[in-house]
Amino acid sequence: MTEGRPRLLLILTENHTLVDPDDLVGLVQMAVDAEAAGFDAVMASEHIVLGPSAGALGRPVNPRAYAAPGNQDPATCWPSSNVLLAAVAAATSRVRLVMGALIAPLRHPVLLAKELATLDRLSEGRLVVQPTVSWHREEYDALGVPFAERGGILDEQLEAMSALWEHTPASHRGPRFAFEDVYCVPKPWRTGPARPKMWFGGQSMHPRLLRRLVRYGDGFHPFGTASAADLAALRSGLAAAGRDPHSIEMVGGTRAAFEGTDDTADIDRAMADFGQQIAAGFTTFCVKPSQHTDDPSEVRALCEHIVSRASRR
Repeated sequence: MTEGRPRLLLILTENHTLVDPDDLVGLVQMAVDAEAAGFDAVMASEHIVLGPSAGALGRPVNPRAYAAPGNQDPATCWPSSNVLLAAVAAATSRVRLVMGALIAPLRHPVLLAKELATLDRLSEGRLVVQPTVSWHREEYDALGVPFAERGGILDEQLEAMSALWEHTPASHRGPRFAFEDVYCVPKPWRTGPARPKMWFGGQSMHPRLLRRLVRYGDGFHPFGTASAADLAALRSGLAAAGRDPHSIEMVGGTRAAFEGTDDTADIDRAMADFGQQIAAGFTTFCVKPSQHTDDPSEVRALCEHIVSRASRR
C-alpha cells in the first residue's frame, strides 16, 4: 500500500487505440502524466519478434483487450522495454519502472545482467524486473534459442545474474552458461541482495514458478485472476522457506468490461472489485489506459480520478 491506498501502475505498451504505435515519445509522456497524477509505477512489456502464429487464435473482440498468447497481430509494435524505460527514467523521478514479461531466455545472462544493472543505477533503484519464458515458439526460433529448454534456461540465468550482481569478480559454471572471474560493473542500486526487485507470474502456480518466487521474488503478478489454490500454494511455499508471506508484493488490476466491439470501458466499474482483491492480499493494481479513453490528453485526468477513487478505499 502507498499512503493508505493501493499502489497503482500504468501500463505503457499495447495501447495502440490510444497512442500511435510509432509514437514512442507519447508513451514516455504517459509515464510523466502518471507520475504527476500520483501513480506508483509504469510498466512496459515486450516481444522481440512475432511470427504468423502469434494471431492463430484470432483477434480480441475489442482491440482494447489485453494481448494474450495467440491473439496478437504479428505486426504489433513492441518497443524494446529496456530502451523505452531508460527514456522514462530520464523523464521522471519517482515512479517505479516495471519491465513486465521480460523474455530473459532470448538473451545471454551476462549481457542481460549488465543492461539491467545499468538501468537500475540510472533510475536510482526504481527498476522492477519480471523475467518470464513467454509462449511464442517462432520468437525462440528466430533467435536460435531452444523453445523446449526455456524454463531451464531461465533458472540458470537467474543463478548466473545473481552471481554477477553479488560478486566481483564473479564465476558461474552451468550446463548452458559458464564464466570465470569476470568483472561486471556497475552493480544494481540495491544491496542485500544486490539485484533489481523481481516479480514473477504466470497463468498458474506451477512448481517451477513457485521456486522462483520463493528464492528471488519480491512480487507475484499473475496473468489473469489467481486461484485460491495458487495463493495458498504461494503462502505455504514462502512460509516453508522462512519468508513472511505478507512481505511479497501482490499485483492485481482493473477488470475492464466492454459493451461493444469498439468502445472504452467505464473505469469505476473496472475498479469495483478492488475491495475483494485487497481482501485477498493484493496491494498493487495495473491499469491499461487505452481501455478507458481514446484521447491521450485525457490520460492525466484519468490517472487522477483513479488515484482519488483508490484513496477512498
